Formats: sequence, C-alpha cells, structure tokens
Amino acid sequence: MAQNSSHNAYVLGVGLTQFLKPRRTREYPELGYEAGVKAMLDAKIDYDSVEAGIACYCYGDTTSGQRIFYQFGMTGIEIYNVNNACATGSTGLHLGRKMIKGGLADCVLVIGFEQMRPGSIKSVWDDRPSPLGPSTKMMEDEFGKHDSPRNAQYFGNAGQEYMQKYGAKAEDFAEIARISHEHSQKNPYAQFRTAYSREEILNSTPVYGPLTKLQCSPTSDGAGAAVIVSQRFLDARPHLKSQAILMAGQKMMTDGPEVYTRSAIDLVGFNMSQDAAKLAMQEAQVQVKDIKVCELHDCFSTNELLLLDGLGFSEPGKAHELVRRGDITYGGRGPIINPSGGLISKGHPLGATGLAQCAELTWQLRGWANNRLVQGTDVALQHNLGLGGAVVVTVYKRADGQKNRTLSDEEVRHVSGVGYNPAVEARYVTPEDGERVRSKTKRHDYVLNDTAKKLAARI
Repeated sequence: MAQNSSHNAYVLGVGLTQFLKPRRTREYPELGYEAGVKAMLDAKIDYDSVEAGIACYCYGDTTSGQRIFYQFGMTGIEIYNVNNACATGSTGLHLGRKMIKGGLADCVLVIGFEQMRPGSIKSVWDDRPSPLGPSTKMMEDEFGKHDSPRNAQYFGNAGQEYMQKYGAKAEDFAEIARISHEHSQKNPYAQFRTAYSREEILNSTPVYGPLTKLQCSPTSDGAGAAVIVSQRFLDARPHLKSQAILMAGQKMMTDGPEVYTRSAIDLVGFNMSQDAAKLAMQEAQVQVKDIKVCELHDCFSTNELLLLDGLGFSEPGKAHELVRRGDITYGGRGPIINPSGGLISKGHPLGATGLAQCAELTWQLRGWANNRLVQGTDVALQHNLGLGGAVVVTVYKRADGQKNRTLSDEEVRHVSGVGYNPAVEARYVTPEDGERVRSKTKRHDYVLNDTAKKLAARI
C-alpha cells in the first residue's frame, strides 16, 4: 500500500554533546541545553517553532525535562518525560514521530540525556520489586547466582548459548569489540577513542562468561537531541529539504511470551528485536539488503552478534561467520555496523543513546560524516533495546531518494547552522548560539543563569 507522504516525519536537526565518564564534570541541565541548542541551530529554527518537547532519561526526578526545556523558553508547550530503560531515547523519537504523523504537531524537539553514577548500572529503587524481578529469577534459576553485574550476566549467558548452539567463539565477540573501538577513533563525541587488538580485548579484565571489560559499554554522562518535523513544516522551508532525513519506517515493541522460554537468548529480547525490524522495514518498503549502515545496540559485544542474526544481516546461526569475514566494517560486504563506535566505545548515557544513534545516521545519510562515511548509502537502520523490555527499530532514508556523497568540511560549514562540521568536530555552544534559538517572546534568563555561567567558563 502506498504511503501518504503528507503524513511523513523528518529529522531536520540533530545535536550531541561529548559523552563523558560519569564524574559530575557537567550536570544534566547544561548537557541537555547544549544538545538542544545544537539541534535547533541545525534545523535552523528557534524555540518558538517547537510545539512539543520530549525529555528522555532514566536517572532523575520527575520533571527533569522541564528543567532543561525552560532554559530555551517558557512557552507553555507540552513537555513529556520518558523512561523506557536503555530504549528511552528511541522511545522519545517514536513518540515524536507519532505526534507528527498523527497531525498533533508540526515540530517536536526530543532531548535525551543522562547523568549517571560511576560503576555498573544499579537500581536506585531498592525498597520495592524490580521490574526485572521475574527475568532475573529465571536467569538465576537456570544459570546460578553470581556477583558480576546483572546486565553482563544476561548478555553473557546469551553469548554462551549462541556459542553452544552455533559454534561461535570468544574470539568472535572480541573481534566485534575490536571493530567498535577502531571505529570510535573517528568520532569526536566518543567517550573512548583508543584502538585495541583482539588479544588486548580478550586479555582485559574478565567480567562474566565470554565478556571482558573492553567488550562492555560504560556508564556515561551526555546528551543528544533531534528536531522532528512534518511534511507541511518542511514544505514551508524548501531550502532545508536537502538536509531532511525521512523516518521511513519505525516499530516499537515489547516482549512476547517467548521471553520466558528459559532460553538466555530469548531472555534478552531477541524475538521482539527480530519482529520490530521486519515491521519497520516493511513500513519503509525496504529489504535487509538495502541497509548499508546500521547503528545497533551493542551494550555488550555478545548482543551485537545476536542482533546481526536477529535483524536479518546474517543467516540464522551464522552471525559469527559474518564477523570473521570482516563484513561489518569498512572494506567488507556490509552493512557497516556502528561507525560511531557504538555503545561499547562511544559510551551509553541511557537516555541519550537513541538520540546519538539518530545523529550518526543523519550525518551518514547527509554525507557529513566524511572521516567515516559509508559511501553510497540511501537507507540506514537504527536499533535501540531495553531489558524489561522495549525495542525501537527505525529505518531512515534520504528525502531526495539519492545516495549520499562525501561533503567536505568546507561544504558542510556553509550549510550547517553551527558554522562548522558537527559530524567530525565537537564544540561547546556559545552564548550567541543560545540567543539565536531561545524563545524571542517567552524567555526568562533566571532559569538559564547557572548554565550560562558554566558554558561561558568552558569557552
């Protein structure tokens, strides 16, 4: 069935902060402000054009979104605070797209952010039942209790099951991590930008099962943002159509009963990822072979291997062969997986992760990511997963139907709203940047005061 183009939703602007070790060197109001300013500058709008705001975070009080959005202006718009585990950022993108496609808004600003604590992820609500209680009990019944981080146990067990069923080896998971670390060297926003050999990864600190420290995503502080607009909004600004990226297909899903089959692979949401990918590609009218680049939820290297299979990039049970052939990195047959470095190297500030994936694929499709570009791309796929559970798969296309081409930094500078190429250079926002996008009629400097002082000191 042909889609009604008048209901299209586009990513018109994106913005990122650098992802940092969680040491409170930057607080969430400043991080969210920077990402939001960059996204609006990229979209060439100001806050008075924004009709709804969506704040995505896991660790924070109830109206943390308002704390960020009020810095742009106090225009009275709807502001939603979203929490959906590690899929939080993409859940915000999904909500924004639904608002646009449903005719409820023409311009939505989504900001994902996180200010985390050092060390492995722990619940702050230890006085009540855990949402993962049934899953954790099943895992412990099947695989025993261990002192290692809980999430590493989930994905380590799944990796071990894949090894036993299909013949993958520990070296295959290490190779995935090696590729992620290698890719991250060219991403200025990545928390870690050091390359490691496969042997160094295998010999790093053991965590659980086949997983070592360099195969696990770190806790992080950071923020990302996206401006999502309607066809009507874009048609009124035809000069921006060359940078608009069509959200051609998207599916959000939660677990089916398969999650409790006592399979470690099923327990980490394999089936919902598989089903969501099929439905998102069906809506976008593309096939797996059309996907040239993918930002995939590699919270652990074992999960990436599972998802190469689950998303259809390999034959069932053959994902490790795809890795061994070198097909998931530059020079291989593709698709190129996580040119950003992925969660393993880029970092994993939970609420910001989905927005960072969106930004990377937007820059890839525009041709701005010129130091890591996946050439000839016109379709890209994003996968963002949360245990407990939720998954969002999004298929992006260039709005003009063409394939990307490499743009030089000079070419990008002339069309970029920030005056440089943000895909290859990470900068702070200036007071002047903020003035360009803040509300012209309903602002209060009192709200911004603390953030403005911090940013001025950094610059």
